[in-house]
Amino acid sequence: MPDIVSPIDGQVAYRYAQLSYDAALTKVEHAREAQRAWATVPLHERVGLCMRMLASYRERLGANAEAITRMMGKPLPQARGEFERGTVERCTYLCEVAATALADIVLPEKAGFERFIRRAPVGVVLDIAAWNYPLLIAINVIVPAVLAGNAVLIKHAHQTALVADHFALAFAEAGAPEGLVQAFPVDHPTAAALISARKFDAVSFTGSVRGGHEVARTIAHDNFIPTTFELGGKDAAIVLPDADFDFAVENLVDGALYNAGQSCCGIERIYVHTEIYDAFIEAFAAKVRTYRVGNPLEPGNDLGPLATVQGARVVQQQVDAAVAKGARALIDPRAFCLPDSSPCYVAPQVLVGVDHTMSFMQEETFGPAVGIMPIASGDEGVALANDSRYGLTASLWTQDLDRAMDLAHRLQAGTVYLNRCDYLDPGLAWTGVKDSGVGCSLSTLGFGQVTRPKSYHFRTRTAGAT
Repeated sequence: MPDIVSPIDGQVAYRYAQLSYDAALTKVEHAREAQRAWATVPLHERVGLCMRMLASYRERLGANAEAITRMMGKPLPQARGEFERGTVERCTYLCEVAATALADIVLPEKAGFERFIRRAPVGVVLDIAAWNYPLLIAINVIVPAVLAGNAVLIKHAHQTALVADHFALAFAEAGAPEGLVQAFPVDHPTAAALISARKFDAVSFTGSVRGGHEVARTIAHDNFIPTTFELGGKDAAIVLPDADFDFAVENLVDGALYNAGQSCCGIERIYVHTEIYDAFIEAFAAKVRTYRVGNPLEPGNDLGPLATVQGARVVQQQVDAAVAKGARALIDPRAFCLPDSSPCYVAPQVLVGVDHTMSFMQEETFGPAVGIMPIASGDEGVALANDSRYGLTASLWTQDLDRAMDLAHRLQAGTVYLNRCDYLDPGLAWTGVKDSGVGCSLSTLGFGQVTRPKSYHFRTRTAGAT
């Protein structure tokens, strides 16, 4: 039984049983049987199930949130908030738009014919979910898949494996047919073997670029199935002289440090116009110094540990390498009382004097550290923001809407924000470019990843037809 080691204290917090290949195959077969029946259930009943799932999950929210905090280290209020805000908002919105998103596309009338396109469920969906937002990442796939008439197998990341059980239990208590939504705790070789054996009808993967490439190669070898990849980010912010200064500072600090910086769309690079650069870095660093790092189960702590020892090492290695190349650290780590119970605790850091020759400004850091560079214009900011193999989100901070629109058109990103960052609106497609992924979730477009277009071409009048 694999151990889930808590980053809070380095101790084993939970154990879970992994499925053998044969046991996993049995789950797939149960999912396929459940899906055949579920595809015939009216949409309003599918909506009702998803909404009852929320109510069932809420009954165990306290225990589930504490388990998430113990597994991956985010402060307990953030673990609760991931359900109370994001999960509820996304599930509710997707239920509200499902009828529109799944409606038939009816072609113009043509004498003697009836023609339309239907969104048919793909079948059994494998959801490979990441640990950093264990509820939100999974819900982006589970809910639209179930609403569209699919069955879902949830292979959650090892660090947060129990979240899949929490979802499966909530659906079961809400009245889901047996096998419709299941936890699927398999190791990588077993998942790869099942994909190669063509046992799934769609795969959604959220995780690292390396992991995404491995899954893509496995799928491509013997499959033609829908795939969605949400991978890494090195998200940039461009701050222009007319930005609301205090608002920009406060929100960008939060965007860089929330969830200990372990957000795919977290702010990792900031480009600030020279007119306000000195004042900005001073205010930014001052705000960072007000944050508290500590045990995430205790109240008052803004940052918990990073989820893994390796993740903490990567952050420190990138910072050290940048400083060795001439970067200057604005934050003294000794000002933070880091718990000595685990090596996963990392003090937040702000680096200036950085440039794009440094891995710190090119590679995903995924921790509470951000680099800030001066720019002479918004055009320079766009060029620097685009100088990356990632393209998940980018944000602009200015009061000039016309200028912002011009810059936004040229930013290579799946989402461009104005005067906000690090937020997913469920009405908008969540997508990326370059090594940030392919495909999308959320919005009405997200249903396209868990359905296939099926065309109906009926000749309704045969008399006199040629």
